Amino acid sequence: MKVSDVMTRGVQTITAQQSIHEAAAMMARIDCGALMVNDQERLIGMITDRDIVVRAVAEGRTADTLVGEVMTPDVRYCYEDETLEDVARSMAQSQVRRLPVMSRDERLVGVVSLGNIASSHNPDASSTLLQGVAKGH
Repeated sequence: MKVSDVMTRGVQTITAQQSIHEAAAMMARIDCGALMVNDQERLIGMITDRDIVVRAVAEGRTADTLVGEVMTPDVRYCYEDETLEDVARSMAQSQVRRLPVMSRDERLVGVVSLGNIASSHNPDASSTLLQGVAKGH
């Protein structure tokens, strides 16, 4: 099974020049915990609800703080044509809950999460993921 078979499409993005207030409002509106950060269709990072809390609120920053100041740069990603088993193994090793999914021409086409893999009915990928979680990966 390929990542493209289970990934979430239609990913909402935000720019590094927008505020964390805008990011938090968008997360609340679409009921998600992470947004991909783009710059003219190029993935440059990810901002999570945890990034906002730990890197902004806990440091006393204001809601006007720019996404680019607290986002996670250098985001790991996978390709839509990779196998679910390989991606599950990579997620377990990297200890991440979600990965942006890119096309081979480097366009963001979706996001794959632990939930997508767990509900894929793919025993190999789910087993790999669960083993990684059990080992602390």
